[in-house]
Amino acid sequence: MFNETQEKISELLWNTNLQKVNAFQAFLIQALRIFYGTFHEIKTGLPSLRAMSLVYTTLLSIVPLLAVSFSVLKGFGVHNELEPTLNSLLEPLGEKGIQISHQIISFVDNMKVGVLGSVGLLLLIFTVLSLVKKIESAFNATWNIYVTRNIFQRFSNYLSVILVGPLLLFTSAGLTASFNSSAVVDKFLSIEPFGTILLFLGSLTPYILTTISFTVVYLLIPNTKVKFLSALYGAVVATILWKITGSLFTAFIVDSTKYTAIYSSFAILIIFMIWIYMSWLIILIGSSISFYHQNPDRISNKSKIIRLSCRLREKLALTLMQVIGHSFHNNEPPWTIKTLAKKTHISEEALMIILPELLSSKLLTVTGEDNQHYLPSQSLENITLEMIIDAARNAEETPSLGPDDVDSVQQVNETLQCMDKAISDAVKNKTLRDLV
Repeated sequence: MFNETQEKISELLWNTNLQKVNAFQAFLIQALRIFYGTFHEIKTGLPSLRAMSLVYTTLLSIVPLLAVSFSVLKGFGVHNELEPTLNSLLEPLGEKGIQISHQIISFVDNMKVGVLGSVGLLLLIFTVLSLVKKIESAFNATWNIYVTRNIFQRFSNYLSVILVGPLLLFTSAGLTASFNSSAVVDKFLSIEPFGTILLFLGSLTPYILTTISFTVVYLLIPNTKVKFLSALYGAVVATILWKITGSLFTAFIVDSTKYTAIYSSFAILIIFMIWIYMSWLIILIGSSISFYHQNPDRISNKSKIIRLSCRLREKLALTLMQVIGHSFHNNEPPWTIKTLAKKTHISEEALMIILPELLSSKLLTVTGEDNQHYLPSQSLENITLEMIIDAARNAEETPSLGPDDVDSVQQVNETLQCMDKAISDAVKNKTLRDLV
């Protein structure tokens, strides 16, 4: 019975043509596929590990981050909103959240950015940038992005997020507070049905602001072009999870007196760390949902482990170099990993076993916006087929584990040398230009 039900669900999910069902059914089936892919992502344990890593980084960087934000906000005269906003973020912790917020603000007040000196200021900014870089790495891993921004792009993008982000956040909070305390709004509240509508909108405001914040994060942080609808889709789900988890966490805090008895003053820190972990896990789950919404074709095979045979690696390496070299030679638009995947009918995960090795072997280089485009790193005449094949055969080898680390008899080593010589003789004097 269970197997039959599982087969029916699988048939519904993967064999239903979305073009032949109505819009609501298509939306529901697509949502189930996305949640299926996200569930398998969570089962691997990787989002949880990334969230744990971000907990550690957040604890180290939260005071420097707020210190920099405080300095920026002070210039605009809205620094007094820092503590109320922090209280709202830690609201699920109840009274303990207020204690933590007050303690963090006291640390920020004691950190005088103006008297740190040039070295201290640089270390402060470096700590904050390290946090944002760690966050970007976690999002890039979710999106299966292996090409990172260069140092100049990182500095400009991160600094924009650090300086402009808090200003927008607290400006929104200030506008919301002003709206709620406005005399005009008070008059409308006394008139029906405007009063009921305004109260309803007021209750929705925290959800809307949280959704907007998550949407901006999902759009800007991954080192790829994220579609707005995909970012919004993930943000809506993350907001719902955030609010539900916050309510459950508040109920948990109410019954946590025994933890306080066991851990004494450490209980606040432990509860704070648990909440940070849950928050990052929800944010990463939302990012995973955005990824699957934008790339629905990656859902069914996402959980499979990619393994490439030696022959497939060599053919892939030669094919990729031929395709990229041909476009370069004919002044055609450069290739990205997505277009290469469509061209070769091979998944991006499989290509990323070969492409990094071609990059590290100085056969390819990346260029363009966010380093997403692949080009030959040198003239086609200088790239021999033997170099390409060697790069493919060396893929995933490490300095600590290679062929020379295998203890074998002399006859085996001589056999391998003969094979290497035969391959070298077969492609002798042939270059990438010959393929193009």
